[in-house]
Amino acid sequence: MINATETPASAPHNDEEGLARLLSVITDSLDEDKAENIVVLDLTGRAGFAERMVIASGLSERQISAMAQHLERRLKEENLARPQIEGDQGSDWVLMDAGDVVVHLFMPESRELYALERMWGGDFDAAAEEIAVE
Repeated sequence: MINATETPASAPHNDEEGLARLLSVITDSLDEDKAENIVVLDLTGRAGFAERMVIASGLSERQISAMAQHLERRLKEENLARPQIEGDQGSDWVLMDAGDVVVHLFMPESRELYALERMWGGDFDAAAEEIAVE
């Protein structure tokens, strides 16, 4: 897990300490809720909408919904973010926008189908290079 330090609630998360704290709260909350295969992707220089992407799996729609609700509560309690949430009412994919961090919670089948790790992970650079060469 990420070691983070205290930052003011009103401070933007674009500084490394604030981002580390935000990621720590997110990954700790997901870990406590028994999320599986938690992955943090660095989007720096790849996307303008966030600095990091967190992807995790749950074993049921109910677990995914509960993870989203618990995470939303933790972020508010820590004064880190008031995330925008899509798909939290009985869905196999929940998207949470916490500012500099976007969180995707999936059922395993949907995670495999959408393959965000391949799209935004290490293979992203290789695919971008292939497109640039063509």
